[in-house]
Amino acid sequence: MTSTRDLATHRVENQPDPGTVPGLWADDAMLRRCLAGAGGDARAAGTFAETLQTPEMRDAAEAARRDLPRLDLFGRDGARRDQVAYSPGYHAVHAAGRAAGYHAVAWEGAAGGHATHAAMVYLLSQVEPGICCPLTMAYAGVPALQGAGRDDWAAKLMDRGYDPRAVPEAEKPALTLGMAMTEKQGGSDVRANSTRAEPADGAWRLTGHKWFCSAPMSDGFLTLAQTKAGLSCFLVPRWLEDGPNGIRLQRLKDKMGNVANASSEIEYDGARAEMLGEDGEGVRTIIEMVHHTRLDTAMAPAALMRAAVAQATWWVEGRQAFGATLIDQPLMQQVLADLVLDAAAATALGFRIARAFDGAGEADRAFARIGVAIAKFINNKRCIAVVAEAMEVLGGMGYVNDTPMPMLYREAPLNSIWEGSGNVICLDILRTLAREPRAAEALDAVLDAARGQHAGFDAALERHRATSGNGPDPAGARGFALDLGELLSAAALLDAAPGPLADGYLARLGQRRDVAGAGGMAGADRILGAWLDKT
Repeated sequence: MTSTRDLATHRVENQPDPGTVPGLWADDAMLRRCLAGAGGDARAAGTFAETLQTPEMRDAAEAARRDLPRLDLFGRDGARRDQVAYSPGYHAVHAAGRAAGYHAVAWEGAAGGHATHAAMVYLLSQVEPGICCPLTMAYAGVPALQGAGRDDWAAKLMDRGYDPRAVPEAEKPALTLGMAMTEKQGGSDVRANSTRAEPADGAWRLTGHKWFCSAPMSDGFLTLAQTKAGLSCFLVPRWLEDGPNGIRLQRLKDKMGNVANASSEIEYDGARAEMLGEDGEGVRTIIEMVHHTRLDTAMAPAALMRAAVAQATWWVEGRQAFGATLIDQPLMQQVLADLVLDAAAATALGFRIARAFDGAGEADRAFARIGVAIAKFINNKRCIAVVAEAMEVLGGMGYVNDTPMPMLYREAPLNSIWEGSGNVICLDILRTLAREPRAAEALDAVLDAARGQHAGFDAALERHRATSGNGPDPAGARGFALDLGELLSAAALLDAAPGPLADGYLARLGQRRDVAGAGGMAGADRILGAWLDKT
């Protein structure tokens, strides 16, 4: 049988074999090391990776992005429907994520549950990032609902089934959950929200407009609205026993990326709701959900970087230019080594934070609170540049949608914006260190535990502490957060990947370079060898 790479009209040459693209599990030594170090379930993560790598699941993910969600506002009789129609591919990937326990494994009692969840975020983000959003909200909604006494909703939210039917909650064994906080006039300043809540018939009725609502076909939404006591948190079911609730879909957002996920604008038109937590304490109630979504927004950029660097290394291993294989070109090694260090550091840091989420002690909880904000900031700020450089490694091929690079590039800015943009996160870091002594102590303890392993780390930590004092004024928050992020990343790498990766990262610590490969680092070949280790 004639090969499709050897046709009568032309011969395909100097192109890597698509069948040799690095896999999600066996070819990711960094993931396996970090997951083991965090105490996660390698079998569950590896099985999920195998599922995602099947041709059927890859096709479903592509279909979810190609056949976009469609707003279905009215039926043929003119009655409002307020529904969103998704492609079968969307439902297939969503169901696979729930069956694997992406949303549930952290709450099922097994050791390392949050680390296993983080691995599933990392894996799915490389295949179809948009469907991570509704799965992440289900994961993050469990502690918020349990803390508010709604164990019934939490139990159905944890169910590993997938039931997309538009029917009341009581008729479904498995539930999904969305979130609607953002309004036009406030953005991240949710205290400026103007949606109103009025008591009625033993419950509450909500009236107002939400500029951004993720996953509008969810069975319920956590939302914020003003009462006489102030901003309060509510659970709003999409369906009531006698029909749809007063939630009106206005339009779907025409986003740059994350297109399989139907983000929307909605209006509450007297929507029936139940208050969660204390009246006027809405931010305190919903912050538990935000805290857990931040773990995923810190983990996802590590995944995007890994996917991009995997594509770049696969390309240069199988392509020649100017008489040599690209990966043997000294300058290409410099570029790739820089990208590898960023991807490896982001992965190590993400799993170090997940390990703290799994901790039972007060010190772990305090470190998770400050660490997840630092990881979210630095991992996302690295992501855009890494993906862009990796795309350039592929040349013109990287700019076309035959490769995953354009999708990865469109996704790269997302997690820096959602759940608190860069400035919000940096100011949150300052407030946390100033107001929560245990968080500052826990952060210092993690950094001090890494001392004595590498002279470069010890010197960088001393410089940081000598110059930062009690923390900068708000204008210096970004530089301060970046320094902390680099130090935490270095500590995580020393723990998860001592040797060429940690040494290479520490050798460039404190260098603010805008161009990958500009540092002329030594040992680029050893860094690439450590990254490409498939044992």
